[in-house]
Amino acid sequence: MKTATVADLRNHFRRVAAWIENGEPVQIVKRGKPFARLVPSAELKPKPVKVDWAAQRKAIWGSRVFSAAEVKAMEEAEIEGEQG
Repeated sequence: MKTATVADLRNHFRRVAAWIENGEPVQIVKRGKPFARLVPSAELKPKPVKVDWAAQRKAIWGSRVFSAAEVKAMEEAEIEGEQG
């Protein structure tokens, strides 16, 4: 468990908040004695999103294999789109 002082809360709140957002409970110390404990809310824990990139690619392109000329043409079109 991380520890922060009341002054840390006042002067470095972003750092302490980042600890809490990362799931770390923080004990608050006031004049050298434990004063309070901040714990992350159960609602704040986002579930990790797992993307099946291979399935997504297959859904879009199927079993198609691009030739080198096709890949080069797509790259040129992408570069042209960024510049134009």
